[in-house]
Formats: sequence, structure tokens, C-alpha cells
Amino acid sequence: MTRTYWAAVCAVVLALLFAAGAVTVAAGNGNERHDGAGSTASRTPGEDSADAGFARDMSVHHQQAVEMSFIVRDRTQDEDVRRLAYDIANTQANQRGMMLGWLDLWELPKTSPDAPMAWMAGAGTDGGGHGGHGTHGSAGTHEARDGALMPGMATRADLAKLREADGEQAEVLYLRLMTAHHKGGVTMARGCADRCEVGAQRSLARGMVDAQASEIALMTDLLKERGASLRP
Repeated sequence: MTRTYWAAVCAVVLALLFAAGAVTVAAGNGNERHDGAGSTASRTPGEDSADAGFARDMSVHHQQAVEMSFIVRDRTQDEDVRRLAYDIANTQANQRGMMLGWLDLWELPKTSPDAPMAWMAGAGTDGGGHGGHGTHGSAGTHEARDGALMPGMATRADLAKLREADGEQAEVLYLRLMTAHHKGGVTMARGCADRCEVGAQRSLARGMVDAQASEIALMTDLLKERGASLRP
């Protein structure tokens, strides 16, 4: 077993452990809060809450990671990259299903009229974890460009290049795109860990931060092995 293999295994196992813990908490008291009298009351996140915004936006973010991973799997025969791509696709597809399931459980729509990342724009300003509106002018907001709806997401041009690449060229492009994608995902997950109110959601977000940081280190090593560096 190579060091690359074990690093990939550790990353996906860590993500799955946190995902399993998130499901357990959600089935129990993950949606509970304590009122001033010390009793516990049920709470369902509102449509404009950080919990709902994160679940919607990260589901879209994860879907692109799954798409890129399936693309590179068919464009290279390198076992290290194919194994990493499979792990990312499997983990993020499972997490996406979990977040969409929470939205169903909360009886909230899976899309919102708010701009992507609005839940981060207003968080911390009103004490309620609610997002603002729009994509400019506040910390944590993001300006969409060429299909890149959220931080780190590949553009339509990036995806077209990945579909056309082969062999090591595809490997390097995928590793660069996925590293940027993970960095954006870590930013979003940290935002939820700080602002989301549902315990299961925060647990999942913290697991994403740790697992994706580990995979970023792995992808940096894989790029170095190919004589490449991260794109600016």
C-alpha cells in the first residue's frame, strides 16, 4: 500500500464517520434547543437560516465535485487519481443525499430565490444565523462567473477542458480544479460550523473541513509527483 493510498483512505473514512455521526444526531436531538427555563424545545430551521442555506449550496457544490470525479475517472488510467476520484465522488454523493434529506425533513425547498452564499453574507450581523440577500458587498459573499456559483467551483470552460484532456494532462487539471474546489468547500463548511444551529449540520460541516483539508494535502503531493504546482 502506498502513502497516497492510505491518505485517501483516511480522508474518506473520516468523512464517512462524521456523516454517520450526523445521521445519529439528526435522528435524536440534533434539532433541539434549550429555552430560558432549561427545558428542551423542538426547532426547525427557517427557509433563510444558515442551516438551510448551507444544505442547499453545499449540495450544489458537492454535485460538481462528483461530476468532475466521474469525468477524470474515464480520462486516466492512473490508479492513485482514479481511487481519489472514486472516494470523493462516493463521499460527496452520500453527504449531498444527507443534506437534501434534511431539507425534506425540514419541509424546506431545495432551491431559494436568494443568491448563492447569501446565508454567509448576513451571518454574524443579526445574531440569528440568517443570510442576507445579494452577492456583493459583505464578507462571505461570492460573485458568480461563467457558471462558478460558489467559491472554488470550476467554470464551464474548466469543465470543458477537463472533458477534452487525457492521461497526465487530465490528472493535473483535475487535481488543480479539485484542490480549488475543496478550498472553497472548506470555507463554506467553516461558515456552517460557526453559524448553523442544528447540531448534526455543524458536526457534518466540521467533518468536511477535516476530510477535505486532508485531501488537499494529498492532491498537493500528487501534483508534485507530476512536476506540477497548484494553479494561481
